[in-house]
Amino acid sequence: MSDLAIDAMDFSALPEETAGKLEWLGSFGKDAKGGVSRLLYSKEWVEAQHALKEWMESFGLSARFDEVGNLFGTLKGKDESETILTGSHVDSVVNGGKYDGAYGVIAGIIAIKYLKETYGEPLRNIEIVSMAEEEGSRFPYAFWGSKNIVGSAKREEVESISDFEGVPFVDAMKNAGFGFRDESKGPREDLKAFVEVHVEQGSVLETEKKSVAVVNSIVGQRRYTIEISGEANHAGTTPMGYRKDAMYAASHMIYEIINMAKEVGDPLVTTVGKVEVTPNIVNVVPGKALFTIDVRHTDKDSIVSFTESMTARMNEISKEHGVETDIDMWMDADPVPMDKNVVELIEKQCEENGLNYKVMHSGAGHDSQIFAPFVPTAMLFVPSLKGISHNPAEFTEPADLAEGVKALIGALYELGYK
Repeated sequence: MSDLAIDAMDFSALPEETAGKLEWLGSFGKDAKGGVSRLLYSKEWVEAQHALKEWMESFGLSARFDEVGNLFGTLKGKDESETILTGSHVDSVVNGGKYDGAYGVIAGIIAIKYLKETYGEPLRNIEIVSMAEEEGSRFPYAFWGSKNIVGSAKREEVESISDFEGVPFVDAMKNAGFGFRDESKGPREDLKAFVEVHVEQGSVLETEKKSVAVVNSIVGQRRYTIEISGEANHAGTTPMGYRKDAMYAASHMIYEIINMAKEVGDPLVTTVGKVEVTPNIVNVVPGKALFTIDVRHTDKDSIVSFTESMTARMNEISKEHGVETDIDMWMDADPVPMDKNVVELIEKQCEENGLNYKVMHSGAGHDSQIFAPFVPTAMLFVPSLKGISHNPAEFTEPADLAEGVKALIGALYELGYK
């Protein structure tokens, strides 16, 4: 990238500009607990998307919504048949932070603005997208925005679902001014690459004192709900040897699962995040127990091997305790590699411009995993303070925010101008 020298560009205002725009976007959906609650098709979400559209148009981007509410801003190129896409999602979890998703949108807009002001018309279209939804925090459906862009979302998947207050998905969408895409039309054929910038949502970069990461893969995930049925009985009159204690069996399983994961080691991670017990009374032997398991790894075969061993061990423990155990695997998402050529291009750009970076995988899911099977895709991370995410305490230093924008500028220049 010899003809693009990032260190020769004036980025003195970039940290303050990026942090300031994140504060501004965070005002849409700012809640009473100090966080951001900006759920799909809510009033706050609608206001945020329209405000972003006005900002895009203010410096000459051609801005538009698609049928479902994804917002696009395009810097048109000499060849309008090819498009380089960047962006992320604008929805949040309930009482979330200002950075998750939002940073990728803000960074993309600022990067395109800098490129337009410095280099003018690109060879290919460079486009920013503020995606409608990723989190699944209002309705039991995730990646609605990106799945519509690549053409994998189906209307029947959402026609019968509602939010926690009973509002149907379809009604919320229509009230926000949007509707279903025309599924008879194929996905866009102009997209030549997608680059997503995101806060890490972990502590690797902060711990290793790196300002940027080039992401080379997104972990696969398997999620389970385990239900154990024993026998509720009197806590004082039932001898220990006669009990079918569901909670005891569950705790035995949980202990074994976590130990098994520790023995395998990184990059496998396993989490038991939810536990319920019934009847949950101090003087009753628990008759039922429920817990969840989340298993993640960068390699599909490793996930399969671990979860098969985990399942076999749970069944053994179930027999030892004389209880019935139902194991429901309700998510099975394969690991998603990023495009080797795009990763190498971004890594080369970071190296040539002296950015303090590393190459790593993502332990969380992102829109990029939806794009990657259809479009050459890669990601950039910036540090998250203490790894905190989905929380009002989310924070990234302005200087690190700026480094991520610089890396994105270099990537978009390489992909869009050359």
